[in-house]
Amino acid sequence: MTERSVTHASFSIDRNYPVAPERVYHAFADPAAKAKWFAGPDDDAPLEVAMDFREGGREINAGRIHGGPVHKFECLYQDIVPNERIVYTYTMHLDDIRISVSVATIEISPDGTGTKLTITEQGAFLDGYDTSDSRETGTRALLDALGASLLDD
Repeated sequence: MTERSVTHASFSIDRNYPVAPERVYHAFADPAAKAKWFAGPDDDAPLEVAMDFREGGREINAGRIHGGPVHKFECLYQDIVPNERIVYTYTMHLDDIRISVSVATIEISPDGTGTKLTITEQGAFLDGYDTSDSRETGTRALLDALGASLLDD
């Protein structure tokens, strides 16, 4: 039997992007725009992708990397203020094992001629399957991909 445990942790990341806040918000709100940056490595095989971006809406993104376990992100949008704030709760799974439950807040604000984005995550990391450090590293990589997609548009 697996020994049960929970580790609580939070982190916050700031990024500046040289585009208007509306473009940053759009990259989160529009399914096609989000698909350009919110994904696993190039060899990730997507298995399920669905997005209903509205308060009370859900998002699912599941895929398999190198034939390993299925990584699944399941989100519920709690609060949306267009071009300013997105708050959602989400779980992460490896196959059928829930590895974390989190609250994430994205704040978007004008910063000179660009945009400041702050993401704050508060997580419960379950049974030793995941850590705040690895989640922060993954989030930083996603924000790098977001920045690259904003420059490609």
